[in-house]
Amino acid sequence: MAAKQAIQVGTKIVKPVLSTNHAEARLRVLSLYKAWYRQIPYIVKEFDIPKSENQCREKLKELFMTNKDVTDIRVIDLLVIKGQMELQESVNMWKQKGHIMAYFKPTEEPKPKGFLSKFFNSNE
Repeated sequence: MAAKQAIQVGTKIVKPVLSTNHAEARLRVLSLYKAWYRQIPYIVKEFDIPKSENQCREKLKELFMTNKDVTDIRVIDLLVIKGQMELQESVNMWKQKGHIMAYFKPTEEPKPKGFLSKFFNSNE
């Protein structure tokens, strides 16, 4: 009896944000991806960024693939909501060119820890 009660305490039924199952969450992610994909030509033209449409589409794919291992439906829904907000801000021109170009900044390497690694990085 105590084990059953411990399991009930450890598991909590949570209310879904938007999706009720993985299939529904997947459809939301795909529809967001398609919406971004359709808006890329307009974003490139309106913001006059020095990137081609193909480069922007590759970056879009890369950004979506960074979260491919997320399995929690609530987290997926929150990421989709954030993506929809970013898309709306981009389409309505509430962002500036610098905000769009921030997606293309190179990944930063971790700071060196030891003395020799700091020394070698200072000479580059």
